[in-house]
Amino acid sequence: MKRLWYQAEAAGIVFPVSKTTTGTAHPSTPAATGSGPVPAIRHGAVLGPLGLFTVLLGGALPLIDFFIVNVALPAIDSDLAAGPAVLELVVAGYGVAYAVLLVVGGRLGDTAGRRRLFLIGMAAFGLTSLACGLAPGAWTLVGARVAQGAAAALMLPQVLATIQATTQGARRARAMSLYGATAGLSMVLGQILGGVLVAADVAGSGWRSVFLVNVPVVVLGLVLAVRAVPETRSERPASVDVPGTLLLALALVSLLLPLTEGRATGWPLWTWMSLGVFPFAAAAFCFAEHRADRLGRSPLVPPSLLRLRSLRRGLVMVVPFSIGFSGFMFVIAVALQQGLRMGPVAAGLALAPMAVAFFAASLAGPRLVGRFGSRVITAGGVLQGVGVALILLAVQLGRPDLGLAELAPGVAVAGLGQGLQLPVLIRLMLSDVPADRAGVGSGVMSTIQQSALAVGVATLGSLFLTLVPSMGTRDALAVTLLVQLGLVALTALLSLRLPRVMG
Repeated sequence: MKRLWYQAEAAGIVFPVSKTTTGTAHPSTPAATGSGPVPAIRHGAVLGPLGLFTVLLGGALPLIDFFIVNVALPAIDSDLAAGPAVLELVVAGYGVAYAVLLVVGGRLGDTAGRRRLFLIGMAAFGLTSLACGLAPGAWTLVGARVAQGAAAALMLPQVLATIQATTQGARRARAMSLYGATAGLSMVLGQILGGVLVAADVAGSGWRSVFLVNVPVVVLGLVLAVRAVPETRSERPASVDVPGTLLLALALVSLLLPLTEGRATGWPLWTWMSLGVFPFAAAAFCFAEHRADRLGRSPLVPPSLLRLRSLRRGLVMVVPFSIGFSGFMFVIAVALQQGLRMGPVAAGLALAPMAVAFFAASLAGPRLVGRFGSRVITAGGVLQGVGVALILLAVQLGRPDLGLAELAPGVAVAGLGQGLQLPVLIRLMLSDVPADRAGVGSGVMSTIQQSALAVGVATLGSLFLTLVPSMGTRDALAVTLLVQLGLVALTALLSLRLPRVMG
């Protein structure tokens, strides 16, 4: 039974993001993230359709890889004799490295050029995917997954940063909606593709194909990026904040590693000690960043950036949204496979209505925001709540052999609500971040979101798995869905504090 739980351990981790500069002269405006005026921003670089497709491809790869590995974990365990704790590290190593380095990736893109970092990150992602696919042992695979997460952190912050730098107005809104739609589709595609590849056993590769499939996609992405993605960077480059980077890494590792490894290792002493370190590391990071700002240095996360109302309120909302979303994806994956005895492909297809509805809502988002403003997010929260309630009713009132048809209405409505929330939230959070700090702003948002997604898997997933032995799969799923309903309600209520009109 535990094997099937490990299968879904990573389900629901998702949505890093980014923002940027480019190059027609605009008058200088006061910086929101530092003293003095922001240098004139030139809007000469334009991202065409092929360039947009390329950066969205780069944005999809890391999200797919969170999900594609889920269904391969039992095969990895069988082939490499990995064991539960090492299997957890195959998942956690990727996620922790990813979360820790996102802000650094955004800063490096601002400084060295976002196209350059996108190319470096994508090439590294391909090489580390190859290393994962060829790993001779379990610990080699863990190391390759950590490196793969680091490569993703270099690539991901450049995606929305490039979109922000090279588009304006309606084109930017449409591009960001496409990004949100791509993220939603990537999650379901990853789970379905993983099941298909493992079942197909291409050339006897078994689980290795879920990593090797990235290599030709990366080669295509590199060719397209060289041709179609323009270079952008900050016109006020800042050096990397080494103390801030180390303290942020310590804070995130001390929180995320024990949460993801604790259950598999039986919550040993080191997990509690690590969690005890987290508040002190977080406080030290905040102190160091304020001190660097006062001294006129370049903090990793400029405190003035967090004073932007749109970014701050958006971050507060994205935390419960992401915790509930990732927890739902994890729990539903386990319940479908363990409780309903579905195979990995069937379990993935059960979420297909969510992906279709998410995609449709993301495309409709810009037009709806133009008419109704931020209340679109509130409406999305209500719809998501209705969808979760329909799933809950299907679980509680459905026949013993509950199937895809009974789940489909609730899954579709929930996906519609999520699609109205996430792309609009992304647009809102980055709307007031100066172009000169686009990479940093998107890195901050991605880090908060990624960390919340990991916390959702650890907390709601642990709740569900703890309740299963005593309550059974259906009742444990019902309790977890009720908790998620509470998080959805909190997100909807917080959205009422947002400014009605969005830029």
